[in-house]
Amino acid sequence: MEFTITKLILITLLTAGTALLSHYGRAVFHDGLRPIMPEFIEGRMNRGEMSSVAFGLSVGFIASIGISFTLSTGLLNPWLLFLPTDILGVFAGSAWLAGLLGAGWGIAVVVGLTGVQAALTVFPVDFIGALGELSSPVLAGFALFPVLAIIYQFGWRKGIIAGSLVLLVRTIIEQGLLPESLNLLPEAGQLFIGTILLVIFALSKDRKDRIDNGETEVEEGESIFVERTRRLYKGLPFFAAVGALVAIVSNLQYFAGSEVSVFTLHDAYTTEDAAEANALIQQAALSDLLRAIGFIPLIATTALTTGVFGVVGLTFVFPVGYLMPNPVLAGIAGALILSLEVLMLSRLGKVMERFPSLREASDNIRTSISTVMEIALLVGSVLAVLEMGSVTGFTIFALLYLFNEATGRPVIRLAAYPLAAIGTGVILNILYFLQLFTPGG
Repeated sequence: MEFTITKLILITLLTAGTALLSHYGRAVFHDGLRPIMPEFIEGRMNRGEMSSVAFGLSVGFIASIGISFTLSTGLLNPWLLFLPTDILGVFAGSAWLAGLLGAGWGIAVVVGLTGVQAALTVFPVDFIGALGELSSPVLAGFALFPVLAIIYQFGWRKGIIAGSLVLLVRTIIEQGLLPESLNLLPEAGQLFIGTILLVIFALSKDRKDRIDNGETEVEEGESIFVERTRRLYKGLPFFAAVGALVAIVSNLQYFAGSEVSVFTLHDAYTTEDAAEANALIQQAALSDLLRAIGFIPLIATTALTTGVFGVVGLTFVFPVGYLMPNPVLAGIAGALILSLEVLMLSRLGKVMERFPSLREASDNIRTSISTVMEIALLVGSVLAVLEMGSVTGFTIFALLYLFNEATGRPVIRLAAYPLAAIGTGVILNILYFLQLFTPGG
C-alpha cells in the first residue's frame, strides 16, 4: 500500500460517508446486520445494544478477511473499510460524531496499514511476495462456480453438459482460435458461458412450470416489496456520494470490491505487460459483475423489507470503477449506478417474484462462490507457504489451520487460509532470527 495524500483524502471521505449512512439507518454493509436494523430505527433497540450487535457480527470479518486480504494484496477492501463504519455509525450519538469517527477510521487504515505493510517487506523471508501465489488458483477456481451452481440446482446431468461446454470454450481460447481482437482470458470465457447456461436452465424451468400449471402469462400485480422503499429515497444524496467515491478509489487502484476480484486486480496492477493488465482488469470486472448478480436477491429483498440498503448498493459500482477510463468518469458513473439501484428496487422485487428459479439460482451462486473460493484459497495458500519455507512452511501452515478447525473454527475458512499463510511467514521469520530456519535451505 503506497501512501498518498489523494488516497488519504478519498478514503477518509468514503468512510465518513458510509458511517453517516449507518448512523441514519439508511444502509449498512453487513448482510446479517441489515434485518436487525429496523429494531433500532423503530425504537425497539437502543443505540448501545445495536452497536454491540454490530460489533459482535463484524469483528471477526474485520480481523480476518479485511486485514488478511489487504496485507496479501496491498488493496483495501469492503470488510476492512465498511464493517467498522457500520459499528461506528450506529454507535455515534450524532451525525457529526458519526462522520468524524468514520473519517478517523479511514485515516487509521491508510496510515496504519501502509506502515505495517512497508515493515513486513523488510523481513528476510519474503512472505508478502510469496502471497502472490494466492491469485492463480483463485482466478482459475472462481471461473468454475457456474458449473457447480448448475449441479446444485439442476442435477449432475446438466452439470456434465455445462462442464463439457466450459472446458471446450477454455480449449478454444487457449488454442488461439478466437479473433485476437477479443483479448479474452480463458477464465472469462468459462464464466460467461457457464453463467449463460445457468440463466437458460433457470428460465426454461420457470417457463415449463408455468405451462404445467396452466398459466399463459405472468401477472404483474403489486409487488410485496414496496412499503419501505420511500425512506431509502431520502438517502439518495449520500448514496450518490458514496457510489462516486467507491468508483473513484476502485479506478485509482486503491480498492478491490470482493474476494473474487482482489487477487486478480493485484496481478493486474503489478504486471508490467499492459495487455495482460487490461485483460486481468476485465476479468476482475466480469467476476464482480457476476458476483453482484448472485447477490441481488439477498441485498434487494432485505432492503425492500427493512428499508435498509447496502452501503455499496448491489455492488455493480465495483466493476464500473475498474473499467472507467479515468477517475472523473468513474465518479459520475458510480453516483448514477448507486442512485439508479435505489430507485429501481421495487422493480427488482417484481422480477424476483416472477422468476423464482432465477432467485433460487442466485442462492446457489452464493453457495458455489463460497465453495470454490475456499478450495482456491486453500490451494493458493499452500503454494505460498511452500514458496516461503518448503516443507517447514507447509508444516507451520497445517498446524495453524488444524488449530483453527479443532477450536471450532473461530476464523471462517475463507479468511483462515490467507491468515494462516501470513502467520506462517511471521513464524518463519522468527525462526530465522533464532537461527532455526534458513530461506531456501
